[in-house]
Amino acid sequence: MTQRTDVTRALAEWIVGCDLNDIPEATQKEGVRTFVNWLGCAVGGAMHETVDRALAGVSPFSGDPTSTVLGRSERLDALHAALLNGISSHVLDYDDTHLKTIIHPAGPVASALLAVAERQPVTGKQLLNALIVGIEVECRIGNAVYPHHYDRGWHITGTTGVMGAAAAVGRLLELNEQQMTWALGIAATQSSGLREMFGTMTKSFHPGRAAQNGALAAYLAKADYDSSEKAIEAPRGFANVMSEKQDYDEILGGLGENWEAALNSYKPFACGIVIHPTIDGCIQLSEELGDDVQNIERVDLVTHPLVLELTGKPEPKTGLEGKFSVFHSAATALLRRDGTPTAFTDEAVNAPELIDMRRRVKVETDPNCHEAAVSIKATLRDGRVISKQVERAIGSFEKPLTNDQLDTKFVDQAALVIGKAQAEELLKEAWGFADLTDVSTLARATVPR
Repeated sequence: MTQRTDVTRALAEWIVGCDLNDIPEATQKEGVRTFVNWLGCAVGGAMHETVDRALAGVSPFSGDPTSTVLGRSERLDALHAALLNGISSHVLDYDDTHLKTIIHPAGPVASALLAVAERQPVTGKQLLNALIVGIEVECRIGNAVYPHHYDRGWHITGTTGVMGAAAAVGRLLELNEQQMTWALGIAATQSSGLREMFGTMTKSFHPGRAAQNGALAAYLAKADYDSSEKAIEAPRGFANVMSEKQDYDEILGGLGENWEAALNSYKPFACGIVIHPTIDGCIQLSEELGDDVQNIERVDLVTHPLVLELTGKPEPKTGLEGKFSVFHSAATALLRRDGTPTAFTDEAVNAPELIDMRRRVKVETDPNCHEAAVSIKATLRDGRVISKQVERAIGSFEKPLTNDQLDTKFVDQAALVIGKAQAEELLKEAWGFADLTDVSTLARATVPR
């Protein structure tokens, strides 16, 4: 590991100089997939009560209503729209994941970008460039401090996402190297988000606030509002204060050559990523058992310890808590073959048959079990035992969702908010956003007719 004292400035220099032509075609294609997935999630979560309450809380303080609250008729100023859209894109826990760090990259970055794009002219190519740059920044910073930073209790999507959003919006504002260095510093000092909030409305506040604060950092830097020029690497800077690990080679090594943004993955299930193998395996088990799934006496899971640490809520009371219950997730996968947003509603977690089944689920942890694997053993009342082993779940980097599967995911969730016909039209526009001369039309196309 190389010790450096110019990490923040070197990163800023790269951000300012990285044009779309410098980004490999494969990474650009993944950037489009990332945007499509994010937009579907933002619209899909738009009518959640979390968004209703956030909107009620901040609307009185909004300025000039330049920007769309995606999937709704309300408009806010760009910074508050970034906040709301970051919340809606994450509230279902259905958004993208950089599996190396468990960062949800698009929420902070894309939410800020599209809100700003309604305030000034932005082409699709400019948006794609800024999106990829912002994601690259947050994921590389995440790599430098993960897992110690996460293990301390920081929600890494919020803490690194604010710097990704600052970098991305800074690209749209055409910040120079000095201003971009300041923008990263202003963002870093606002870095926050606690894992204690998982299972509550405030979890989705983290990417929303990161989007809002990152955009604010870029606007302040544009006005020559200064900050420390060593905000990431200084002894009292982000990495040293918030982590026991500081590997700056993860930030600057291979920058512009190896792309973290190309490693993004997309969830088939609307919950914590560590439960996905359990849901995948339990759905397979349910399909194999057919009606006999009703005769399950006991389900034994063997998982990595992180699964219980993150999703060990045995008796969730709300849909949001259900997203962090491996017990509920196994039950709804077995009885309803469902891991989509409908599996994580207040109705679902309080359904008597699901409560009964989740109480039959027992979890044993094994540190030698991979975080992305699970062993499942179902014992039936007649004594039969059916086993299932999942090494990597659907939606993992090894088994990524296809474009067709992304289409289905997009329409299924967005249709609940804006109707199927409008969702299909929006999906088509989203896939072609890089060719738009004005991406603000895409935000307005999310407003329910």
